[in-house]
Amino acid sequence: MSVQSGPWKLLTVNTAPERAKRLIGRMIEGLKDQYDIEHLGNCESISEVHSKVTEYQPNVIFCASMWTPEEADTIFTTAKSVVPNIKTHAIPTGLQVERGPDAVVEYLVEEVPKLLG
Repeated sequence: MSVQSGPWKLLTVNTAPERAKRLIGRMIEGLKDQYDIEHLGNCESISEVHSKVTEYQPNVIFCASMWTPEEADTIFTTAKSVVPNIKTHAIPTGLQVERGPDAVVEYLVEEVPKLLG
């Protein structure tokens, strides 16, 4: 019997909250045997990051692919100012637009184990 890693409390930063919820739900389903991940909520803008990280106290934050690397750095710096040891990951810029939602889920199912260990 394998032991799940977690609990991982995830906050996403995505201007399309319903899409974030669907894609993260698919990722959680794909990793449920290995990881206990709860999607706490979503920030629709960078300006929401500080207040939502303060409110939810996540231990993981993901930036969606619409954010530039510079915007992701701002998001992560803000999150770490509230929760210094938060794990961070930015989905490559443009992945959703270029390859679609299935590619984002496949990417996350492959990359999240590297992040969470």
